[in-house]
Order: sequence, then structure tokens, then C-alpha cells
Amino acid sequence: MTLDVSQWLDKHHANGIELGMKELLYYQSKTSLISLEPRRTVQAKLAGSYLTKMKGRGMEFDEARHYQPGDDIRAIDWRVTARTGKTHTKLFREEKERPVFLVVDLSNSMHFGTQLLFKSVQAAHLASLVAWCAAKRGDRIGGLVFNENEHREFKPMTRQKAVLSLLNGLKQMHHPHATTNNDQDSLTEACARIRRLARPGSIVIMISDFLAFSEKAQQHINRVARHCEVLAYRISDIFEHQLPDVKTPQIVSITDGVNKQSFTLGAKNQAQAYEKAHQKEFDEVKRRLQQSLVQVIDVSAASPLEAQLNPMVR
Repeated sequence: MTLDVSQWLDKHHANGIELGMKELLYYQSKTSLISLEPRRTVQAKLAGSYLTKMKGRGMEFDEARHYQPGDDIRAIDWRVTARTGKTHTKLFREEKERPVFLVVDLSNSMHFGTQLLFKSVQAAHLASLVAWCAAKRGDRIGGLVFNENEHREFKPMTRQKAVLSLLNGLKQMHHPHATTNNDQDSLTEACARIRRLARPGSIVIMISDFLAFSEKAQQHINRVARHCEVLAYRISDIFEHQLPDVKTPQIVSITDGVNKQSFTLGAKNQAQAYEKAHQKEFDEVKRRLQQSLVQVIDVSAASPLEAQLNPMVR
């Protein structure tokens, strides 16, 4: 079924370029699209709602085992002891907190889109979805929103107030008509800040196109991934994968506000070379992220999140 872009944008109170609060509030009712269940052992020291592999005193009963010298006598399981004739003690699964830390890239390369949304707008939609999902689970939500000129930190908080604060920050930091070209430094600096801000046991969710993912940025992420679960939602536009197919060859020029480049649409050889070169770059970035123990999920700016995330529920 072909998507009616105008109808979809009207329904979501969006235009695909600017960012409004109504389109972000829409995702409060779509939290079933994703899951924030931890894939790795939670390492935080604070009490919370996630079960860890460590056994100790907590709220969730795990098993009974033979009593050992030094065990707390208050944890003796008298029923099992009476039934077996040997002293048994209860073990509990400790509950630990796992804050959700969102990192959203709104730098210059993200202000691009050819079919439905700018990549930056899709990134904000996804961040909103994740934040609402975390709030529904009772997680603390924090984050870092950045562009090439500034960054804004959000301390982990609970409930709807944390989500609204983050969404308001996204809206204020979104400048789709920016023309500066300093993306590499902004992404690298953001990765450095994550090391300081993300507490052990957090889930760090990075939303970016990762076009400027440098070796230095990778070094920072390597450190973060040692004590946090890191997910990377990589946003791209279909134009970044392949040139439009046209019947009559024509030369077009594109610019990011600073650099200019020309393409001949309809030239088969150039189209194939373009696709091959860009796929190689995308694969290399993905390989490096996975090398850093980061799970990579690709998301297109040319399609609604509902159409892409349903099969991805973790």
C-alpha cells in the first residue's frame, strides 16, 4: 500500500521539516512498538525494577538451597526444611535500577530528507517513542541532545515530567535551516560526554546517522559499552542508499549549505557506483559499532516508525 505523505503528515500535525510538540506527543500511545527489556546483566547499584543474575535479598523469590554457615537465619525456608529434614534458605533475585539515557543527534547532516521526514525529525519521533516507553515502565529517563553549536543535558528523572522536558529540549534544539558544517566534532564530543553522564547499568540509546562516526568517537563508545548496554538507531534517507530512477537522464546539483555536488540521474553506471560506494560506507560504520558491542538498528526517514518497528520488537 502506497503511503499518502500529505495525509500522514496532516494526521500527525507535522510537515516533515520543522518539529512540533503535537507530533511528539502522538507517540505516547505507541509504546508497544518497542521493548526496553535488558539484554545484558544490569550492573547498577540502586534499587529498581529489573531482575539481575545476582542473588541476594530482594523482593523476588528465586530458589531455595541448603543452608550454609553465614546465611541470614531470617531467610530460612521452614516449609522446605520441614519437608526435607534439612535446613534450607531462600534466595532472592535482587532488583536493580536501569536508567534510560537517550543521545539524539540534531546536527547539520541530520537535516536532510527526500520523501517523508528529515532525518532529524524522524530521530525526534524515535526519541519520543523511547522516552514514553521508558516512562510507562517506570524507568528514569535522561539524555543528551546536541547539534554542531550546542548540547543540552537532561538529568535522569521519572514520570511524565522527564519526558516532556526532553521533548521540549528536542524542539528547542532542532534548527533545520542551519548551514554550519562541523558535524564530526559534535558527534565525537557527544560520545565523550556520554562517558561522563551514563551511569553503569544504564541503557544508552544513540539516535544519529553516524555519518561522522570517527575513531575517537568509537574509543569513547568502547568505554561506555563496558558498563552499559548501548543501542544505535541509525537514521538514513533513501537517497543516501541509491539515486532516484528517472527515464530521461538529467544533471542535478545538491548542497548541504556549504559543499556542492552534481549527479547525473538516469545514468546506470553512475547509479551503480553511487550505491556501491555508499553501501560500503554504511557497512563499515555498522561493523565498527558492532565491534564496540553496540546493537545497530537501521531506521529510514522515508517511512513511518509504525511500519518499521513492528517487526523489530525486542
